[in-house]
Amino acid sequence: MNVFRLSTLSLMLLGGAALAAAPRSGLDLTGFDRAVRPQDDLFRAANGHWLATTGIPADKPNYGSFIELADLSDKRVREVVESLAATPQKAGSAAQKIVDFYAAHLDMAAIDQAGMAPLKPLLEGVDAIASREQFAAWLGARAGQVAGLVDLDVDADFKQPGINRLLVHQAGLGLPNRDYYLKTDDARMAKARAAYLAYLETLAREAGLADPAAAAGRVMALERRIAELHWDQVANRDPVKLYNPMTPAELAAKAPGLDWQGLLKAAGMPALQRLSVSQPSFCIGLARLVGETPLDELRLYAKLRMLDSLAGVLPGPVRDASFAFHGTALSGATTERPRWQKAVAGVNGALGEAVGQVYVQRYFPAADKARMLTLVGNLMSAYKDSIGTLTWMTPATQAAAQEKLSKYMVKIGYPETWRNYSGLEVRAGDALGNTLRAGRFGWLYQAAKADQPVDRREWLMTPQTVNAYYNPMMNEIVFPAAILQPPFYSSQADDAVNYGAIGAIIGHEISHGFDDEGSQFDGDGALRNWWTEADRKAFDAIGARLVAQYDAYEPIPGKHVNGQLTLGENIADLSGLQIAYKAYLRSLGGKPAPVIDGYSGEQRFFLGWSQAWREKSREQRLLRLLTADPHAPSEFRANGAAVNHDGFHDTFKTQPGDKMFKPAAERIRIW
Repeated sequence: MNVFRLSTLSLMLLGGAALAAAPRSGLDLTGFDRAVRPQDDLFRAANGHWLATTGIPADKPNYGSFIELADLSDKRVREVVESLAATPQKAGSAAQKIVDFYAAHLDMAAIDQAGMAPLKPLLEGVDAIASREQFAAWLGARAGQVAGLVDLDVDADFKQPGINRLLVHQAGLGLPNRDYYLKTDDARMAKARAAYLAYLETLAREAGLADPAAAAGRVMALERRIAELHWDQVANRDPVKLYNPMTPAELAAKAPGLDWQGLLKAAGMPALQRLSVSQPSFCIGLARLVGETPLDELRLYAKLRMLDSLAGVLPGPVRDASFAFHGTALSGATTERPRWQKAVAGVNGALGEAVGQVYVQRYFPAADKARMLTLVGNLMSAYKDSIGTLTWMTPATQAAAQEKLSKYMVKIGYPETWRNYSGLEVRAGDALGNTLRAGRFGWLYQAAKADQPVDRREWLMTPQTVNAYYNPMMNEIVFPAAILQPPFYSSQADDAVNYGAIGAIIGHEISHGFDDEGSQFDGDGALRNWWTEADRKAFDAIGARLVAQYDAYEPIPGKHVNGQLTLGENIADLSGLQIAYKAYLRSLGGKPAPVIDGYSGEQRFFLGWSQAWREKSREQRLLRLLTADPHAPSEFRANGAAVNHDGFHDTFKTQPGDKMFKPAAERIRIW
């Protein structure tokens, strides 16, 4: 996956079964903690009772309405598949492929009965690697199927956004990121390393390797050396540093030791004019490491990474070991998700738009799309007005910002053109083979786009995905159908709560075009400085204040939020909330909002915003997010944006001594 492509909602959660619980305003009044004042803790005032009385299900690392809505989407996809299965489908049709893929993935008894026999040819293929050139070819041949030493992706060129390029990114780790290998004095990460070592040992045993414990130790040692080459997460947020265009021949010359040409050829890449290497020092170091590492070590690494990648369609002992590591050690879950839900994830990954085409016919009325386009238009107008009133930005940069905003593309619900899956072979009862073929099919679809014009109609999420994104090279905001429903948005809900929830979501995504990363791309999606030097310095100074604010938050004892890593999302939260509030006030047309459920419209807006962050998370998951995720934990996103909002302080009449009071002169205002 591209390390710099999408700015997504990710943890932007809305609250519980809020709309069903309180249809008058849309607020979940039962979730409030009446003993907590919004002036002291907006998040707990709106969510405290829910937090105290709601447990995290055993099969989940976190819980909130994002998860509830994702579960609903999965249930609907299951209904789609089962309804297709109830009627004979034309052989070779997308519908038949959906049915067969799902059924094979669901049939654990057949997977267990087959045992490791289906994997035997793949293991033998690794054993047959007799040179480093053949190892490189193996990596390329498994692109899309097995997590390898490098991650290949195809996306718009940062400076020529009308053309797709192959992007090469750092990869190669089984633990979440470099910190888990290198922070040896961290007890929590040491525990995760121990769990990973045990997992690798189980994989080695199931693969029939001699001395599984020694094999696990050797792979861990190699991955640590790879981790030492990785860029940290903050460095990976800088698009200027990540843009390193070159020819394949130049990459081969700069990074000898790994047969790049052989890897790309085996990956099915066309003859490339150019590519971009995201972390050049990593690729140089990795190639040197491959050249120095004995082939036995490389083959061993390849086998265990392959088993890890394919664990979901391998026999019970491998699946159980995978869950013990990924599910429990890294996420804190104590039971696995239902198998049907994993089968849904598999079919979404393999035939996502074919599933989505049926999904939107059933669950996304045309009227919902029209309403959302109107709401987006209101937010865009509010953003335009806000840019025009900025006091810290000079007119020249304001004009460039307005030009960029005017070029935003808005996508709602689903793509206009659906993907064709006629080239994907799906066989009944072949879970492993289907997974491998779908992975390769998906990758070759990407590979064929390299050096070709960008298709601006393409979507990077399926309609049944509960999320949204901003893509800087396309300068677009995208809202899949599955997120545009209660409790995120409802035509039956109060405008104040809708603007505080879906309005802030829209504002959040719009704002990503003007955060510390997105603001480096112009209205055509090109990486170009359209700022005056003075304005950029002023913007960076405001951002530094936001970094300091979030650096102070401590979700886990001894573990703070990384304000620099989360800066882009924090800017989007802060600006999105500000713009949504302005749009809400404009929607009133100068008239006061009615009091509903005992709260003014302005109060309902901020309480709705707070319930948008309703979430509980296990410590293991929080640890992983704090080291790698660009989003702050939900409670700090809720309070962290509100504490800077003049409207929040005016609405709740905060005073010195209130825990969320912040003097007007110290509040951070950006867009």
